[in-house]
Amino acid sequence: MQLSIMIVLVLTMCFAGIAYALEGTATFYNRPYTPSACFGNEDHGRLVAGVSNELWNNGAACGRTIGVMCTGATNLAPQSCIKGIDIAVVVEITDHSPKCSSTINLSEDAFSVIANPDAGRIRIEYDE
Repeated sequence: MQLSIMIVLVLTMCFAGIAYALEGTATFYNRPYTPSACFGNEDHGRLVAGVSNELWNNGAACGRTIGVMCTGATNLAPQSCIKGIDIAVVVEITDHSPKCSSTINLSEDAFSVIANPDAGRIRIEYDE
């Protein structure tokens, strides 16, 4: 757990100077995170995501990493984003979420780094 927190903090510092140019929305899905459209039953950890058709690109998105930052709520949920310095999470794209109404469908573990899961759906900025 401490290693995960340290990785997130290091990545946060790395992304602090990056201007996230793309906007969208994110939701999350619960464990298990396998099987996935990209890697079948191969486990790729806890910081993973599925992407909408918009980012899927016929599977070319598989294995890519993207940085995601919470920018606000999409509903009336109080304090949807984790407060403090701008926190970003870096996830590996492992799945296709064609029926998801959001741009990115984060693993619950990844979503929890940047937002309160009670929010359900959040506005985000992300890099490609």
